[in-house]
Amino acid sequence: MPELPEVETVRRGLAPVMEGRRILDVAARRADLRFAFPPDFTSRLKGRRVERLTRRAKYILIHLEGGLVLIVHLGMTGRFTVLDPTGAVDGLGDFYYQAAAGAGADGPHDHVVFTLEGSIRLVYSDPRRFGFMDLAAAADLETHKYFKAMGPEPLGNGLSAEILAEKLKGRKTPLKSALLDQANIAGLGNIYVCEALHAAGLSPKRQAGSLILKSGPKPVVDSLIRAIRVILEDAIRAGGSTLRDYAGADGAKGSYQQVFAVYGRENEPCLRPACAGTVRRIVQAGRSTFYCASCQR
Repeated sequence: MPELPEVETVRRGLAPVMEGRRILDVAARRADLRFAFPPDFTSRLKGRRVERLTRRAKYILIHLEGGLVLIVHLGMTGRFTVLDPTGAVDGLGDFYYQAAAGAGADGPHDHVVFTLEGSIRLVYSDPRRFGFMDLAAAADLETHKYFKAMGPEPLGNGLSAEILAEKLKGRKTPLKSALLDQANIAGLGNIYVCEALHAAGLSPKRQAGSLILKSGPKPVVDSLIRAIRVILEDAIRAGGSTLRDYAGADGAKGSYQQVFAVYGRENEPCLRPACAGTVRRIVQAGRSTFYCASCQR
């Protein structure tokens, strides 16, 4: 499933194409994706100008005039393709190159088509239909069912050692599981938690509460937050990671998987300088965890 860097890459790709343009038409070619579309979905979108695109965790938020927000979750295989009047995407934004062959060509998995000013078509495709779209009032986003229990954004000012310490205090759950809990930090996924824990030198198996003293967070909590931010920012610059189905809005694949330190590298040497360890794979809560037992404590 696309994680935060992949979703942010798509958002950055869509923003220069959508922002400031009016939605002239919306064609929903089925009644549902993962969930049914909200009532009057297409009619509520038609005619509204796109004001800006933001992201919350792994959700893309398309803010429209009149205070309406289109909430988009890509699921496992959801993707957008942007086509200009000639069918090309060149010159529409820094994250656009050439559309993948056949993308947005009225294929069987092209479920929603937005027509924007300037004869721009934005095509949402989703073979497995695990993605979904919803509508909400901008004023209600913080209390919306998808967001009301979410923790702070890992790249925002809302995340600090003190805030994370309060969330981890007394927790006996494995550290990796605690970081994947969206109520603690919003948007972190399996791949980047594995990478951040390696960068911070922390074992995914240690108790989350062991990072906290009665007097407050251990210094390693600051190191962990820095590692999370560096890993995510590096991944965003690389356009995310491509394992199987993910592609950005331009059809291009992310490249961060080429520099994974641990993820997917079972039985390979640890890449930390002066570490002679080997990357191991274990299963935690049904998810693969990759780490080096020699340098992650």
